Amino acid sequence: MQFQNPTDDRIRDILSHPTTVAVVGCSDDPSRDSLRIAKLLRTRGFNVIPVNPQLKTDALIDVLGERCYPDLASIPVAVEMVDVFRRSEFVPEVVEQAIAKGARIVWCQLGVIHLDAGRRAERAGLTVVMDRCPAIEYARLF
Repeated sequence: MQFQNPTDDRIRDILSHPTTVAVVGCSDDPSRDSLRIAKLLRTRGFNVIPVNPQLKTDALIDVLGERCYPDLASIPVAVEMVDVFRRSEFVPEVVEQAIAKGARIVWCQLGVIHLDAGRRAERAGLTVVMDRCPAIEYARLF
């Protein structure tokens, strides 16, 4: 079975209803796409929670208004969407954490594709987007 991203209508719906999104692999480097997209989502009304075990807890408070967490399980609030900025080989672990956290959407950035993990997430009832960037989708759909 081949993976198929959600329809444009579904992606538009996801991006039109800001919620809490955990950005896994969020960097504190302003030149990195992960921080740029986290900031974009924040300006679009999303509550953005950075996840990166290598960053200090307060590394992104000034930029994103939230403390940084080492993993999804450590986040003390519900997370609706998990935006993945990790290499494809790490997606299965992120998907398992997203399922355990009760997330409803796993969004894998450009170049981040793991078909087995995507199918696992779909079987658990999550909407899966792979190899897509919210900035590009905003420009394309709105």
